[in-house]
Amino acid sequence: MNPVRGDAEVVIGDEPVRLCLTLGALAEIEAALEATGFQALADRLRALTAADLVAVLAALIRGGGAEAAMARRLAEMTEPRAAAEAVARAFEAAAG
Repeated sequence: MNPVRGDAEVVIGDEPVRLCLTLGALAEIEAALEATGFQALADRLRALTAADLVAVLAALIRGGGAEAAMARRLAEMTEPRAAAEAVARAFEAAAG
């Protein structure tokens, strides 16, 4: 993990998984949440459904380097509280 680069992690099973809010991940999150612009995205992130949380976490896992199918499986295996905390850490890490 490289916190200077904006990396965060979530533990899934017993394995740490790297998350990174890349521009690609951000674009994917905006599309998944149908949010245009940072304010709309911030508003949507405050009221995520379970499906939204999986989509956001999967995008961050892909940003961390995992392939799409693996990222989705890992996101779906994550406990909800751990997923929400990991998403928050990834956004905080990206903000620097």
